Amino acid sequence: MAARQSGTHDARIDMLHYAVIFFVIAIIAAVLGFSGIAGAASNIAWILFVVFLILAIISMFRKRG
Repeated sequence: MAARQSGTHDARIDMLHYAVIFFVIAIIAAVLGFSGIAGAASNIAWILFVVFLILAIISMFRKRG
């Protein structure tokens, strides 16, 4: 059971890590004027962040039950 919780925790951390990476790429691309790339990277970052939040909320409710 502990291994399963650890795996879920690792998946959440990985998802947040990738969301932050794509956010940084979007900021750098926006500063350099690559609006198409910045838009795509920010969309990917937003999607990954939402998935992270959903996983975090599910994990929080599973621990209470």
